Amino acid sequence: MALLPSGSFGDGWRDILRSKQVPSRDQDDLWKMILDGITRREGKGVLTHLAVNSGIPLLKASDQGSEPGIIKEEVTFPENILRTPSGLIMLYGDFGPALPPHDAPSEKDFEKAFWVSTKQNGITQVWAPRYTMFSRGNVKEKARLLGFHTSDVETRNSSKEDLAKSMAVDLYAGIGYFVFSYVKMGLGRVLGWELNPWSVEGLRRGAIANGWSVKVVSSIENLDLSDEQIVVLLEDNVKAKERFSGLDSRDLKNIKHVNCGLLPTSEGSWETALGLVSREGWLHLHENVGVHDVEARRAEIEEIFRGRLREVSNERNVTVEHVEFVKTFAPGVWHCVFDVCVTSPESSK
Repeated sequence: MALLPSGSFGDGWRDILRSKQVPSRDQDDLWKMILDGITRREGKGVLTHLAVNSGIPLLKASDQGSEPGIIKEEVTFPENILRTPSGLIMLYGDFGPALPPHDAPSEKDFEKAFWVSTKQNGITQVWAPRYTMFSRGNVKEKARLLGFHTSDVETRNSSKEDLAKSMAVDLYAGIGYFVFSYVKMGLGRVLGWELNPWSVEGLRRGAIANGWSVKVVSSIENLDLSDEQIVVLLEDNVKAKERFSGLDSRDLKNIKHVNCGLLPTSEGSWETALGLVSREGWLHLHENVGVHDVEARRAEIEEIFRGRLREVSNERNVTVEHVEFVKTFAPGVWHCVFDVCVTSPESSK
């Protein structure tokens, strides 16, 4: 697939396409010529699909994207919590059928969809561009996680044996952006929560492509931590702590990382994240923050977590060990990750 930048073939082009001044057959010839030209220049294989990128809308759209080559007005609904890429403009190729936005996809829907893959940091990721998003800009943060336990920071020192006995939890797993980094980091098991069934299917396919064992658990199934390296739960992450209540308490003690990767803020999952780390570990909190507000937000986050520990008479300590500037989100606004280090009283002495 070739994905053109947002705004490509806009304005005057849209008028021409909508008015049908150019027959659909000639439009296809144009898109095919563009694909052939890019194919020759890049030399990385034949391109079969062409689309124009678009930001992920904050509100739901009336369907899963417009018909190929057609740009139309959208009827909007409440918050787009599944991050459906309904603004994607498909110009050439079959991206899969338009599906009712509220219906759960079937196995046949998965089979009919157009799936693509890319490789970042040596890790393959898979997604269906008509139905779920891919964030290319997360590549820097994914690479940082891979080297997290090889840095000079003393609190991060962990042997391969220790990592292999540990677990990570990603409360917003998506197609496996950070889930896969934790697996490659060397953690023995990674649990992910994700609401979008298309993202879960992409994660499942991506795990298999990387040679990792994976299991998908629905909201009506019991959580069984068997031998799979990755277990992804297709449900709301508010059930995360409840899910662990029926497991061996040793599983909670092994959680070393909890990732909270929702923008513009993941604050709604912080209490859950803190509850999953029974003794020591890291919480990775994703936020959009004004560049001049980062230090104030850092101090605020520390106080929020320390206050919650005080409320339950927990003597552990919390420190924002590092703030990573991932990418700009808007002028003067950064996508930041706050690394919150949770330590036991013994470690703090």
